[in-house]
Amino acid sequence: MEKVMRLCSGKGVVIFSNSSCCMCYTVKILFNELGVEPLIYMIDQFPEGREMEMALLRMGCSSAVPAVFIDGKLIGSTNEVMSLHLSGSLVQMLKPYQI
Repeated sequence: MEKVMRLCSGKGVVIFSNSSCCMCYTVKILFNELGVEPLIYMIDQFPEGREMEMALLRMGCSSAVPAVFIDGKLIGSTNEVMSLHLSGSLVQMLKPYQI
């Protein structure tokens, strides 16, 4: 968990992703459409990627990827992100990071 938190620390919007995950792609497109360019970590390209996946699950993600962090705080996976978006809360959270 320390490595995951270290990678998110001091960053605006971070997505932990996997190159073969269609839901990761969907979340990335949503953020781009909302005017945000998140920092994306492709955990399948990290030697310790499997450990990172397990850490994300232990932190409370419903699935390991996509895992979205905003201002160092875990927001969640696809379901949580989409729920926030549908309620209008996601846009408010992203305002400081829009380009």
